[in-house]
Amino acid sequence: MALFSIGKGSKLEQIKELPFRLEKEIQELTEQNLTKVFGLNFVRSEFTLNNFRIDTLAFDKDALSFVIIEYKRDKSFSVIDQGYAYLSLMLNNKADFILEYNENCKDALKRDDIDWSQSRVIFVSPNFTTYQKEAINFKDLPIELWEIKRYGNETISYHQIQTSGSQESVKTISRQDETIEKVTKEIKVYTEQDHLDNATAEIKELYEKVKNAILNLDNLEVKPKKLYIAFVASTNVVDVRIQRNGLKMWLNLPHGQLDDPKGLCRDVSSIGHWGNGDYEIQMRTDEDLEYILSLIKQSLKANKK
Repeated sequence: MALFSIGKGSKLEQIKELPFRLEKEIQELTEQNLTKVFGLNFVRSEFTLNNFRIDTLAFDKDALSFVIIEYKRDKSFSVIDQGYAYLSLMLNNKADFILEYNENCKDALKRDDIDWSQSRVIFVSPNFTTYQKEAINFKDLPIELWEIKRYGNETISYHQIQTSGSQESVKTISRQDETIEKVTKEIKVYTEQDHLDNATAEIKELYEKVKNAILNLDNLEVKPKKLYIAFVASTNVVDVRIQRNGLKMWLNLPHGQLDDPKGLCRDVSSIGHWGNGDYEIQMRTDEDLEYILSLIKQSLKANKK
């Protein structure tokens, strides 16, 4: 995609792309901005285990899971083979990953603190081949491809390669590969449908109405998690849990920073709860939808940077 700057007289001037010479440049740039780009916590660079070298080991505090990040400049690698090899390494050496976290981070983890089922691998590269992009076209693949570009005006972009909406499961190929089959039994990529399966028809309809209304507020990304569906700008704006007879939502605002004149939200700052933020909303009908959207807008303003 060509980028332009606006010059004098509204004349467009193309901004040239500046290629990366080394994978290390991409790695250092990403590791220094890991939270801003991916919302992850840095654990360790160049983590070596059993003849594998992991470029970046990170931790997703939202999903309570480890994330492996690999950087590539060449195009001659299989995202499926390498991705599942790294995941297999992790699942077969859980104690080593926990130890690495505890030695490098301020807080400490126990095995039960981690949701291994949400582990994933991220590949970062200036370019991916058509074959590599097609290889991730499964609805439940725990592998992400991100393209990074550097431009002459000191601009960097990270863009996630999206699948084409395939309904095919990676389990269809797992029988052909022992490593994939073993990993697939333990790791699960959650979808909206997983959350909708137990809801009534009325709640499914309500969720679609709420979802469309939220997405109309801004260009938010929908990210299904194990316990809820996150609507994300720079970070989570609102997290929605689909229940059989209603929707439970959490606004990502700290205690005291929400203007809620109707008192519709419950303050959960002092109790344990799922989702991000200190405010919880229970919704069973669309009666207060417009008002709830005004509350979500406050969270959007605070979490969009």
